Amino acid sequence: MAEITAFTERVRDSLREALLDAATRQLPDKGYAGLRMADVAAAAGVSRQTVYNEFGNKATLVQAVALRTAGEFLDGIQQRFADAPELLAGVRSAVRYTIEHARENRLVAAALGTEAGEDLLPLLTTKGEPILRAATELAANHYTERLPSLSAEHAALLAETVVRLSLSHLVLRTHSAAEAADMVCAAIAPAIDRYSSTME
Repeated sequence: MAEITAFTERVRDSLREALLDAATRQLPDKGYAGLRMADVAAAAGVSRQTVYNEFGNKATLVQAVALRTAGEFLDGIQQRFADAPELLAGVRSAVRYTIEHARENRLVAAALGTEAGEDLLPLLTTKGEPILRAATELAANHYTERLPSLSAEHAALLAETVVRLSLSHLVLRTHSAAEAADMVCAAIAPAIDRYSSTME
């Protein structure tokens, strides 16, 4: 019985990934408004009802695509933090990676710079709270690991500042990724020094 359950779960996971892959491929060209559940179903080789059974509606499907894409970004950010020799270097590397990878990612690039993808932008901004929260929590945890003298409150404040500054540089493309990373670090370095030396 356990083997059958495990097999069923693997099949469902595989189906879910296939549907997310299909939606991810279509969203950059069609945007949210143009995405049709029937087209996602056809691309994945299943019925439209199967897509509805799995996700319920288009909004939930697109949110799942956004969360999976964010997960890929968070994995990359985590690796940059892990490879950095010290905190500020980790911040710089993570910010640069985030901006470079976002500009290369078809889905994110469409949300930021195409008419079709214009209605996807709220997933990164006004409706992007789950993604922003996950990025902030990941960064804050890293900050306290690297600087144990940093309080959880200050780590969260610094992390949210970095995430929001990075998003700003991503949405308003006025600097290269390297320049943006340097600017973010210049902005938060004094705060890191201050908060890490503050005795609560």
